[in-house]
Amino acid sequence: MTEQPGHDRGVTGNADDTAQTRVITQDGPATQQVPRVPRLPPSSVMPRHRVSRPPVFPKISWFLEEVGAMFASGFEAIRLGFRLGVPFGEFIDQCWFLAKVTTLPLILISVPFGAVIALEVGGLLQQIGAQSQLGAAMVLAVVREQAPLATALLIAGAGGSAMCADIGSRKIRDEISAMEVMGVQPLQRLVLPRLLACMLVALLLDSIVSVAGIAGGLYFGTQSIHITASSFFATFGELSQLADLAMALFKAVIFGFIAAMVACYKGMTAKGGPKGVGDAVNQAVVITFMVSFFINFVLTVIYFNFIPQRGI
Repeated sequence: MTEQPGHDRGVTGNADDTAQTRVITQDGPATQQVPRVPRLPPSSVMPRHRVSRPPVFPKISWFLEEVGAMFASGFEAIRLGFRLGVPFGEFIDQCWFLAKVTTLPLILISVPFGAVIALEVGGLLQQIGAQSQLGAAMVLAVVREQAPLATALLIAGAGGSAMCADIGSRKIRDEISAMEVMGVQPLQRLVLPRLLACMLVALLLDSIVSVAGIAGGLYFGTQSIHITASSFFATFGELSQLADLAMALFKAVIFGFIAAMVACYKGMTAKGGPKGVGDAVNQAVVITFMVSFFINFVLTVIYFNFIPQRGI
C-alpha cells in the first residue's frame, strides 16, 4: 500500500527534481525516490527568445527594406493598371503639373551647366590644340550624363515633393482609408497616373535639357574659346553615337519612375500629422537622390561594358 504525497505529510526531499514518498510494505514503512515533474511558469512570464538575430547595420537594413517596399508598390500599381485601366484624366493633369513646375527651372540649370563644361573642357582642349573637339565633349557630357540626372533631380525636388505632400495630406485625413472602404484601389487611382506622368515628362524633358545645355556650351565656346560654330557642330558625331541618346532617354524614364515611386510611397505611409507629412517629403527627396545616383552608376557600368565606344 502506498500513501499518496500531500502538502502536509509523506513528502520530503528536494523541491528541484525528486521527492521522497513513504511506502508501507510487509517489512515495515520505507521511502522511495519518485522524480518530481517540474512546474512550468505561466506563458505570460516566460522569456521570449527572438529567432532572428538583430541586423549588424540597422540603418542599412532599414533603407534596403524601404527601397524594396517602394519598388513593390510601384510594380503593384503598374499591375493594377493592366487589370483596372489607367485614370486618363488624372494622368493628363499630372503631366501638365509636372511640365509646368519643372520646364523653366531645368532650362535655367542646363544653360549654366553647359557653359561650365565648355569653359573647363574647352580650356583643357585649347592647351593641347584640340579645341575643335569641344562639340564632341559637350555631347558626351550633356546628353549622356547631365540631362538625365538634372531631369531626375528637378522632378524629385519640384514635382515629387508636391506629389508626396498631396498624397500624405490625403493619408492623414483618412481619405486613403475611405477610398479603400468604397472599393477604390489607391495604387491604381492615385499612384499609377503619377508614375506614368513622371516617366513621360522625364522622357520629354531630357531632350529639352540636352538642347539647352548644348546651346549654353556653344555660346560660351564661341565667345570665350573663340571656336567657330561650324567646327563645334562638325565634331558632334566623332565620339557620340545613337546608343548614347537611347541610353540617356532610358535613364530619364527610369529616374522619373524612381522619383514618382518614392514620393508616392512616402506619402502613402506618412503618419504623425502635418509634421509627419513634412518629414515624409524630406525623406522622399533624399532617398530619390541616393537611389537615382546609384542606379545611374549601375546603368553606366553596364553601358560601358556592353556597348563599344567610338574613338577619334
